Parts: sequence; C-alpha cells; structure tokens
Amino acid sequence: QVQLVESGGGLVQAGGSLRLSCAASGRTFSNYVMGWFRQAPGKEREFVAAIRWSGSTYYTNSVKDRFTISRDKAKNTLYLQMNSLKYEDTAVYYCAAGRALRVGDQSLYEYWGQGTQVTVSS
Repeated sequence: QVQLVESGGGLVQAGGSLRLSCAASGRTFSNYVMGWFRQAPGKEREFVAAIRWSGSTYYTNSVKDRFTISRDKAKNTLYLQMNSLKYEDTAVYYCAAGRALRVGDQSLYEYWGQGTQVTVSS
C-alpha cells in the first residue's frame, strides 16, 4: 500500500520558517515527479513546487526565492523548506507523486498525502 505522510506543519509568525516533510512508503518513486500543492480556505488547490528524479526543480512565482524543495532518495522522503513566510502562505499543504510531464498539472499525480496545516500569523 502506497502512502505519503506529511509532517512539519504548524503555526508560525510572518517572517518565520517551517520545514515540511513527506515520507513515502509502499514503493520507491524512481523516475517520479514529487510535488507540493496547497489549498487555502475558500480557494482551489494550487501548485507550489516540484522536483524531478533528475533533480530539476520548479516553483510557482509567489514562492520563488523563499521556498526550497528537495528529496532524499535513500530515505524516500520529500522536503519543503519554507522561509520568510507570509500570511498568504497559510494553507493545507499536500505532497504528491506522479509521472507528471507537466509538473503543475494536479491530474497527472497518482499519489497524494493527507495534508498538513500551515498557519502564518500576521
């Protein structure tokens, strides 16, 4: 059974940092894209960042230079380092895995975690 389990969310003041983790189990994700998405209250879920097996990374414009995505292949774990957090980063953050040619297309991701809440106070 494939599972993606996020952790590391919480409450932080604006300007602070958090590191999200996503532990994958049940299979290895060789040649899979792994990504982070988020859904704020009352909004659609949106792409945040993704990383290919090759190491290529992609970010939505609003988080560039503040967030860093990485993966530990040996541990089958995905990370999202979030710095200089803003109130508008408040959302439930989901990790996902898939053979996504278009990294921002949610429909191309096969596996999803349950989400972790990130709340940034202003």
